[in-house]
Amino acid sequence: PVCLPLQFLSYLGACDRLLKQGYEEGQVEEAMEMFQYSEKKAAEFLHLLAQFNDMGFQQNEVKEVLLLCGNQRERALEELVMK
Repeated sequence: PVCLPLQFLSYLGACDRLLKQGYEEGQVEEAMEMFQYSEKKAAEFLHLLAQFNDMGFQQNEVKEVLLLCGNQRERALEELVMK
């Protein structure tokens, strides 16, 4: 099928753009999988993950909360502060 290579190229392009923003390869791949290869949602997730990590929150907790809150920054922050 023709669409498979196009989807793969689109995925590679999205990963490349996210990597160029300074995110780690493993995190980019994980985020793309978690959000069914939506570059926009993966980018939001990675941005918030980095922000909350910089605030001193544990990465595993941040990932869990962001998934539960659908990348909503304010809700995620409330959840993290209450933990």
